Amino acid sequence: MPQFDEEKQSKKIDELRLKEEEDIARILANKYGILYIDLTETSIDTDALRLIPEETAKKALAAPFHVTGKKVYIAVHSPRNNDTQFAIREVESHGYTVILYMTSMASLHHAWWRYKEISEAHGERGGVLEISNTDILYFLEQLVDIQSLRVFLESIVENREKSHYISRILEIVLAGAVNTNASDIHIEPTEVNARLRFRLDGVLQDVTFLDVKTYKLIRSRVKLVSGMKLNITDVSQDGRFSVTLREVTVEIRVSALPGTYGESIVLRILNPNIINIPYSALGISDELNAIIEKQLEKPNGMILTTGPTGSGKTTTLYAFLRQVYTPGLKIITIENPIEYHLQGIVQTQTDSKKKYTFYEGLKACLRQDPDVIMIGEIRDNETAQTSIDAALTGHLVFSTLHTNNAAGVFPRLMGLGINPKIIGSAINIAMAQRLIRVLCGHCKREEPQTETEKAVIDDIVNGMVARKVTNHGKIWRPVGCSYCNNTGYKGQIGLYEGIVMDKSVEEILPTNPSDREIKAVTRAQGILDIREDATIKLLAGVTTLDELYRVVDMSGDR
Repeated sequence: MPQFDEEKQSKKIDELRLKEEEDIARILANKYGILYIDLTETSIDTDALRLIPEETAKKALAAPFHVTGKKVYIAVHSPRNNDTQFAIREVESHGYTVILYMTSMASLHHAWWRYKEISEAHGERGGVLEISNTDILYFLEQLVDIQSLRVFLESIVENREKSHYISRILEIVLAGAVNTNASDIHIEPTEVNARLRFRLDGVLQDVTFLDVKTYKLIRSRVKLVSGMKLNITDVSQDGRFSVTLREVTVEIRVSALPGTYGESIVLRILNPNIINIPYSALGISDELNAIIEKQLEKPNGMILTTGPTGSGKTTTLYAFLRQVYTPGLKIITIENPIEYHLQGIVQTQTDSKKKYTFYEGLKACLRQDPDVIMIGEIRDNETAQTSIDAALTGHLVFSTLHTNNAAGVFPRLMGLGINPKIIGSAINIAMAQRLIRVLCGHCKREEPQTETEKAVIDDIVNGMVARKVTNHGKIWRPVGCSYCNNTGYKGQIGLYEGIVMDKSVEEILPTNPSDREIKAVTRAQGILDIREDATIKLLAGVTTLDELYRVVDMSGDR
């Protein structure tokens, strides 16, 4: 006969009681018409706790758990309790708007425990994540690569008895991402855990795996500080917050997407140090660079660049803006969203909810008498036509289009209803670009090309019109070391191609040509296409053939 396990049975009874308590809180929340929350799975904002003294909070059976601006979120056990009402009125008397949540006593005890460490806990306010200067310096000195970050995170998770360990995890993840120049942080729940990944140089790299409870707490904290609705998990949400590291304010754009096992969270890091790449470091070839500089010197006309998401178009356009900027020019940008703030330049952001589109923004912009205009994207006839008109009436216009290559710009504009004759007068140059990873200079290895590799490279080199390079039969391959997080790559550089508006292009446009036909007539311009630019960088040991295959169609027709 099996022996009765009193301890196990007692634990099971306690779990059932807790579940029953949470179920009752949910029912009461529905009865009172307010939201329910489980504070044991929610990040507690210590700045919010400070709004109600501990003694008052316990008497009122309440716990403020998040504050943003003048809006404070308070969890209560009984919204009609006199002491509860008194505490709420006291908070409102200081100009705060109170949003009530129903919760259980177990949740309240969990939140009240945070009062013990309120002096050392790290908080957030108004979309700003605060980290002490001492912690910032320590993190940035220690978190030099993925391995050191992994060790730190595992150590913090193991010592989770400290109530603010979720705050520390998020701070470490953000500091590690900034230190390794990650562009994105991905937190992806699975059936048994959550996967944490960084996008480094355009490719996702595993950092570690988090248990389900830690994932839920991090998700709640991120949603709270970025201004998302905590109780909504079945539709996508967007938010943003900022964090100051080494006196540099880094914007974090957050996306939450519902999935099978929970919400996938992506934090995009908009580090101003990353965008401040000098024009000379973009990776543009000498020949194309000389042409672009002439176009940038013109007082009017349009410069268009194309490429997929993440190909560096924003970085290129911002570099152009900094190149042409002088105190005597009026420069306005129309973006969605404004990713980086540029000194001396007026930036405006579109808002579809308020019907403030690129077209409406452009019309308003032209009434400001600008010299240079940057339009984040041309996607409709009205924006395209107004942009063309601006280029024809004394403005220098920068913008982007969705096409596969530089030649595709012209059919795309005609597809948007633009007269081919006007296109010829307005466009200065059309460009296309991609981003590739750069081989780590500390560990890359030179090897002979295989026969297949040599055939591919020879085909491209022999087809170049203007610039001749020699295929020396060597190629560089990634190895991996601590400097490059064992990826073999460190940093990114652009691949570019361009087509200048000249007589050959103007004459063919009225025939409604395909991009293949446009490429054929512009080969005589002698500008490298993306495959050729890629091959030159490959032979110079900048990157690898595998990396080029990942980004460029190396076998495509000219």
